[in-house]
Amino acid sequence: MAGETEKVNLLGMPQGELEQFFAGHGEKPYRARQLLQWMYQRGETDFAAMTDLSKLARSQLEATATVEFPRVDSQHDSSDGTVKWLFASGSGQRIEAVFIPESGRGTLCISSQVGCALDCAFCATGAQGFNRNLSAAEIIGQVWHANSVLPRRENGEPAVTNVVFMGMGEPLANYRNVIAVLELLISDYAFGLSRRRVTVSTSGIVPHVEKLGDECNVSLAVSLHAPNNELRNRLVPINKLHPIEQLLDACWRYAAKHANRFITFEYVMLRNENDSLQHADELADLLVGKPAKVNLIPFNPFPGTVFERSAVDTIRFFQNRLRDRGIVATTRKTRGDDIDAACGQLAGKVSDRVRRRLSEKNIRVVTA
Repeated sequence: MAGETEKVNLLGMPQGELEQFFAGHGEKPYRARQLLQWMYQRGETDFAAMTDLSKLARSQLEATATVEFPRVDSQHDSSDGTVKWLFASGSGQRIEAVFIPESGRGTLCISSQVGCALDCAFCATGAQGFNRNLSAAEIIGQVWHANSVLPRRENGEPAVTNVVFMGMGEPLANYRNVIAVLELLISDYAFGLSRRRVTVSTSGIVPHVEKLGDECNVSLAVSLHAPNNELRNRLVPINKLHPIEQLLDACWRYAAKHANRFITFEYVMLRNENDSLQHADELADLLVGKPAKVNLIPFNPFPGTVFERSAVDTIRFFQNRLRDRGIVATTRKTRGDDIDAACGQLAGKVSDRVRRRLSEKNIRVVTA
């Protein structure tokens, strides 16, 4: 490993690449598995402390490699137990991750981009624009940090039992780095989470829905938010490129790849926009008889928005109409709104680098 001057950051590197890294320096591939276990299961980043690696391997790692994390700028604690971290992402920008403790599980909501180019009308992240994709190290670093600072569960397991890509950014527009992180999240040598405990949420980049189903097939959530193309074009502009019919076809193919797999459809409840019983019936017509669940999300306001949250009774009537039509429907409990950590409120700090006009180009999908 001698002779190199710039150290390689091993955080976020998937197992196959780590094996190549070690093999390229005369070490056996199994060293990669050992390193993964030290970093992600034991939380150890000091190569000298990795005692089942040979002294030579450890000294070589010290000389050529590093484990570098995104810097934490601040932590915010909600009265309901929710925790939000702001991570520095360069040039004064910040991204956010949120931990939501619940009985029996701890869910971490992580970001995949600095901002978002998709410009959904009701989202605080989209309102700030888009700057860049996060690296695999910046994404997995959010999970590592949460587990390192939060107390372990009563059974001794790490605090984070579930990970959802529902923070800042469109995960499937940063496909290459997100898939690397997904591999680490479900690897038995890294975080070892069940595929059902890892959820990717997408606004509907159809080609990458298909690709994800072939390569990883973790749980899938789709930000639908409207039951027809006219309304969804306005609320979720990516619909102009991939309309509802194409998106749903991709979802059903995704679900068919694994037995008993359901797709969760997220539906933010906006007063007098998408919350009528007619809308509920249209939504049911799309999903009845399909492997689908609906998660209704009370809108969480942010500065400058023109939208309002649907009334409690309106949400209940909408949910009951879906249930009457045979659709599994739940309403998400709002958590962390006193620290702006609720769904749709994550904004961080973003310097917009794209013209706010939807196109495949400015979505900037990373595929290779």
